[in-house]
Amino acid sequence: MEESKYLGSDQTPTVPPTSDERTMAILSHILTIVAPILAPLIIYLVKKDESSYVAWHARESLNFQITVVLVCILLVISVIGLLVVWAVGIAALILVIIATIRASEGKLYKYPFTWRLIK
Repeated sequence: MEESKYLGSDQTPTVPPTSDERTMAILSHILTIVAPILAPLIIYLVKKDESSYVAWHARESLNFQITVVLVCILLVISVIGLLVVWAVGIAALILVIIATIRASEGKLYKYPFTWRLIK
């Protein structure tokens, strides 16, 4: 597999986002460091009808954070997983940084290895 598959993918939206939309998209990713599921959920619920760009990023961020939390719970339950849960945290932080950069560039970013539970 190529490296880009592991780092996610991005695409250019049909309508360029405004500065405010980019800011909200950035916040939907970067605030997950403080409030993993809560931040993108609030942004998604407030902005989903106003901006498809912000809704996309908030939904992707929410799906990724739900996936990370579920994987961490499964790892903590298993004894061997307790030793590698830190690696999931580091990988999640790296992917959040990449998503934040893509959002600031005005691109639609798709996290890799994510269960898309919120459509």
